[in-house]
Amino acid sequence: MIRKAKINDIKTIHRLLNEYGKKGELLPRPLSELYDHLRDFSVCVDDQENKVLGCCALQFCWEDLAEIRSLAVYPKHTGKNIGSILTEAALSEAKSYNIKKVFTLTYRPEFFKKHGFVEISRSKLPLKIWGDCLMCIKFPDCDETAMMKDIN
Repeated sequence: MIRKAKINDIKTIHRLLNEYGKKGELLPRPLSELYDHLRDFSVCVDDQENKVLGCCALQFCWEDLAEIRSLAVYPKHTGKNIGSILTEAALSEAKSYNIKKVFTLTYRPEFFKKHGFVEISRSKLPLKIWGDCLMCIKFPDCDETAMMKDIN
């Protein structure tokens, strides 16, 4: 089941993002930032136990542009289509807000290609999004792939 994140999900989301952050597979987020952006997050929960299995955030960047970020699934739940369900939910939410384009910065371009994203030059992204990059240990040598999807 996909639902919007609740305040008591934040520590679980934080642990999940840190797990992948330690491996260098995504940018970890401080707890305070996760609380600030609670409304950006959706979670996939186990129907039986209401336990968070994965998360995804949709952050609005401009009037017609949003970013999918912090997409992660607990390792023991990968391969169950949870990442795809969360991605499609984020795209559907973007469409409901009349967002025209959604982008992501990813280490898994093949995953996003399956969802209709195409690789783009990072220079096509607005400067506004690079604020988070300043906190990254890989800055300024970003090795993520920028991808975009038109959602008319």
